[in-house]
Amino acid sequence: MIRRTPAPKSLGVRASRTRSAQPLPEPARPAAPALPFEPEPFRRELLTWYRKHARDLPWRGVRNPYATWLSEIMLQQTRVATVVERYVEFLRRFPSLESLADAKEEDVLALWSGLGYYRRAHLLHRAAQFVQRELRGKLPRTAHGLRTLPGVGEYTAAAIASIAFGESVAVLDGNVERVLLRVLGLAEDRSGKARARLTRAAQALVPPPGKRKERSNPPGDHNQAMMELGATICLPRQPLCLECPVMDLCRTRGEHPTAQRNKPQSRITAHLLTLRKRGTATEVLLLRRPPDAALMPKMLELPPLPLESVETREPVLRLRHSITNTNYYVQIFAESAPGVAPLELHIAGEDETDSPTEYRPEDSFESRPEPDLPRFTPSPVTRRSARAEKIYEDELVIADDDIPGLDADPRLTAPEGILLAQVPAAQADLEWMPTTRLAFLPLTGLTRKVLQRLGVMPLPRVQLS
Repeated sequence: MIRRTPAPKSLGVRASRTRSAQPLPEPARPAAPALPFEPEPFRRELLTWYRKHARDLPWRGVRNPYATWLSEIMLQQTRVATVVERYVEFLRRFPSLESLADAKEEDVLALWSGLGYYRRAHLLHRAAQFVQRELRGKLPRTAHGLRTLPGVGEYTAAAIASIAFGESVAVLDGNVERVLLRVLGLAEDRSGKARARLTRAAQALVPPPGKRKERSNPPGDHNQAMMELGATICLPRQPLCLECPVMDLCRTRGEHPTAQRNKPQSRITAHLLTLRKRGTATEVLLLRRPPDAALMPKMLELPPLPLESVETREPVLRLRHSITNTNYYVQIFAESAPGVAPLELHIAGEDETDSPTEYRPEDSFESRPEPDLPRFTPSPVTRRSARAEKIYEDELVIADDDIPGLDADPRLTAPEGILLAQVPAAQADLEWMPTTRLAFLPLTGLTRKVLQRLGVMPLPRVQLS
């Protein structure tokens, strides 16, 4: 008979003591509140101020998801004043998502000229084609769905979803981030943990969606009000705290500590402006950037010149042009094509400057638009702020005889293509373009600015209202 030997009592006691010795899990601590105050008074004061003081902008108050999407893409790192001009023109040319999807990329780039960051135009065009082809022409209605579109990131998706579709999702751009940091009494912090804290605070402030019967959009109005507050009152430097509707809830009431910014870089560049007569037409020589260029692929620009080739020459125009964190000090040298008599250049300014870019509505970029297309009629509020209204000609193509500055002062140009031979570009990349077609071409912002200031390309007519 086989007997089973019982386990020693000491082992069982030891195991029991080991189990009982393990500490009990601590109860989960309640999460810290995202805000040090109740959100409702903040929302109420902010929205009351916004309804009274919001700027009159053409993309506000529209119920068109495509128009909202377009405006948010254009507003990425570009001044609001510049976007107003290009936005109205763009919608006039491409009034629907379908028309944008069917457009040629070159036509899209031509209308984008002057906004900078041209990759946005490429991605916008691709996204329109994707929506038209894969989504039956309907934009996704949620921030999550919008993130699937080319060129739409977290901020842009939240802005479109809340403004166009009323989703209760927070927008966190540079302006909103600055407002929140100051309200919460925090210093600027680029860590992921700090970003998550601001995201929670922003989301806690967003009101729930409105009722369908009321046809209101509390989330969209709140997000636009937050961005407006940062753009017009809670400024990066010298904020207008006494005019702030939520000053009583703000812990900073002034500028907040910020991280040190990188100093802007400076570069000196030279470009060649060459004109020629071909029959009755006037043509300008342009260089097409390669399709794989890191910046502004496929765009047309004035041919660059080596600095050593122009050391002893005097430029016809000097200007400063800013792209991201670099200030370009540009010199323009002009000459006629070989065998062609020099043409006059009408100089509109000698040392024109443009401010470098910053962040969203305060940000900057390139030039002014071509003549034509839409007209945005400002409200009385806009007129009181002395904003100029652009009146565009009905016809983009104008006769050579109407272009200013074609009867010339030869002293402004160098004859016989001496500088043209110094251009470090293949002949196949250089193209002669009629000046009457410049408004239709995808010019870089710098090129458009130079051609307009030298009278080769007409400026829009301005009327103060």
